[in-house]
Amino acid sequence: MKISLVNKEKSEDIAKLAVCLTNEIVERTGIKYFDVDITLAIQLCTSYIKNGHYNVIAAHEGENIVGFGALSESHSLYAEGAFGIIQELYVKPEYRSKNIGQQLISEIISFAKVKKWKRLELCTPPVPEFDRTVAFYQSNGFEISGGYKMKFDVI
Repeated sequence: MKISLVNKEKSEDIAKLAVCLTNEIVERTGIKYFDVDITLAIQLCTSYIKNGHYNVIAAHEGENIVGFGALSESHSLYAEGAFGIIQELYVKPEYRSKNIGQQLISEIISFAKVKKWKRLELCTPPVPEFDRTVAFYQSNGFEISGGYKMKFDVI
């Protein structure tokens, strides 16, 4: 398994996997949290990677991407500077429990150190449906830091 930073040429593959992630969340919870337009997702992914707003680390089996972690940089006073946000992390179901997620996290942490980020943050999908996801992150050194992820649709 090869783990590497990908360029915009892989945007379609990444966007399709991101849609798989959102679909899995909807299927498991029974709540339509997302309504992702695949064409728009591909365009946005291409633009974000090209402009450096999105860094994607992917797991490759041959030419196929079987998992990825997407990161973006943010800044805050509480984090005392720049930090990374893991926006999405997904491994295809048939590749889970094969240490691929851990390899992605390890590479993401290395990337964060190069960027000199103070910390990494993420939001898990809803529990209890995704308790195993929370346990996965905890087993990789992440700690629960509070509250709920909330949103407000502006447009």
